[in-house]
Amino acid sequence: MESSGITSGAGAPQRQDYAASAQREAKSIYEMMRDAKEKAEARRDQFKLPKNARYGDAPMTAYAKLARARTPGEITAASGYARRKIVQLQSALRSDPDNKERIQAAIRQLQKAVHRAGRKQKDVQREKLAETRRKKALEEKNRRKAARLRQELTRTRALRSIRESGYIREAEMDNRTQEQLSAARLELRTQLQELTSATAGVSAGVAAQQYAAAQAVTAAEAPAPSDAGLDMLA
Repeated sequence: MESSGITSGAGAPQRQDYAASAQREAKSIYEMMRDAKEKAEARRDQFKLPKNARYGDAPMTAYAKLARARTPGEITAASGYARRKIVQLQSALRSDPDNKERIQAAIRQLQKAVHRAGRKQKDVQREKLAETRRKKALEEKNRRKAARLRQELTRTRALRSIRESGYIREAEMDNRTQEQLSAARLELRTQLQELTSATAGVSAGVAAQQYAAAQAVTAAEAPAPSDAGLDMLA
């Protein structure tokens, strides 16, 4: 009985030393994880989109100019604006690769704007011819034909106005979608950086040691058996 008590008394300091060592290991792991988190947050700030990177504004401006255009010259000016922005954004692809997807989406919208400007140019030319025929019909006292041409012109212009409003809404929706996709890509990129940082240089053996240290901390926190119980088992 006495020898059992002596053995138990000698084992207590060993358990305490092991528990203290395990706690130090756990603290070291915690500090490593904290450092990794701080580095990941720093990288997250690095990858944040600049506030002036509003690439989606160019298509909306181009469509607004196109919607306001009434003459062939104004339509040409709106198309020229879209073409200039395409060149600028193509240059931005090289200087801002982090926003590659947003820039490419803006370029696609601007290319559509150029194509739609060409379509509007043809529509305006047809409307001009129809207006010339209407005036000629009035001069010839053909009021019925003039009224029919006037109705056709009114309907055509109304449909074009609706179509152009749809262009602007399309650009706005695409811009919002690209902003959401950019935020999602940024979050995934940040998570990947955090995962890479947390697992960098950690071998299977080190991971096993960390697991053992965590288990030791759990065991140290559990209540130790009493000396009386050890005496009874002896």
